[in-house]
Amino acid sequence: MFGISTLIKVIFESFRQAFQSLISNKMRSFLSLLGICIGIFCIIGVLSAVDSLEDYVRMSFDRIGSDVVYIQKFSWEEDPARSYWKWMKRPNPDYADYQALKKRLKTADDVAFYIPVGMKTAKYRSSSVEGGFMLAGTQSVGKVLNLEMAKGRYFTANEASMARPKVVIGSTIAEELFGALEPIGKKIKVGGKKLEVIGMIEKSEGLGIMNFDEAILISYEFAKNFINVKSKFSFGTALAIKAGEGVPLKELKSEAEGILRAHRRLKPKEESNFAANELSTFSKILDGFFGVLNMAGFIIGIFSLIVGMFSVANIMFVSVKERTNLIGVKMALGAKRYVILLEFLIESIILCIIGGIVGMVLIVVALKAISAAVDFDLYIDIGNTILGLSVSIVVGIISGVIPALQASRMNPVEAIRA
Repeated sequence: MFGISTLIKVIFESFRQAFQSLISNKMRSFLSLLGICIGIFCIIGVLSAVDSLEDYVRMSFDRIGSDVVYIQKFSWEEDPARSYWKWMKRPNPDYADYQALKKRLKTADDVAFYIPVGMKTAKYRSSSVEGGFMLAGTQSVGKVLNLEMAKGRYFTANEASMARPKVVIGSTIAEELFGALEPIGKKIKVGGKKLEVIGMIEKSEGLGIMNFDEAILISYEFAKNFINVKSKFSFGTALAIKAGEGVPLKELKSEAEGILRAHRRLKPKEESNFAANELSTFSKILDGFFGVLNMAGFIIGIFSLIVGMFSVANIMFVSVKERTNLIGVKMALGAKRYVILLEFLIESIILCIIGGIVGMVLIVVALKAISAAVDFDLYIDIGNTILGLSVSIVVGIISGVIPALQASRMNPVEAIRA
């Protein structure tokens, strides 16, 4: 009967033989385990990187809010190359659209309207920041787009309606203009206008979708004094509608489309001259993108594992050849064939696990290095770690089963003579 004590002895002997094989044949072992190491690195490394990136993207979506519908002249689901001229014929969402939706929508928590003013240079005394993007919006933009304030506040309804020269800036703008100074209450110059800083937006996390780190936000009423708010060439103009509590996005989208079609006096069979977009569109696109990355990692990794598999099998055949006499002696002393088989099979598994562990150590090092370079965290989670070890074990079984069977089927007398 195959007892626990026998299994422990077999495992111990397999460990000893595996490490002896590694130590006595360093170069051969290194080259043989290199395929396993690369295979695990490719499969688990890509999976870990994709999982980290996916979490990063989802965090960005969650921060913005997945309960918002964006009304724009272009659709996120259509090909820009094919639809560009169709979009250009459409009117931009405007303040009248905003008022219609604000007044009639029943399923919305709030509605916001914003217009991109363009790239601007912000100045404070001798400091200046180029490339800040100015956005003019209604007082509800902060709430609808989930803008969290690190310091100060957003516009009040009175400040927005009275066109006060107030501004809310992103964290990057604040850091480069003021350094360690307190930004709230300071006056900056943007586009020839003096603006009082009343708020600083929390530093963006995640992928940076709708990143406001370099934003300069002013009220829509104030912007009307110096820009053409009805320009049809602005592609960033949008209405953002936040769903009420418990309201499905599909229901909100349907009601908003109906109100906007009626407001624009579109006929029942006439195509809508606007698009209602939602962040789930990006999720679908990204799901396909992440799937392709995972598949590429698997394909590269599988080929590497196949090479490693043959290499480990070669080690095991050599090991069987070198220990033929010892196998014969063990069998002559009463060792069962399944004990010999398990000894070599476990040795093969141990070799592959060592290769897999080295591969995962390299993954951790690589992910740490990339994280430092791209400024977001890449990690290997427990699930991918277990997967890596499981793949190593499976490769070890496949690599060692034929050499192990060969060893267990030897004739004791012939093995001793050999």
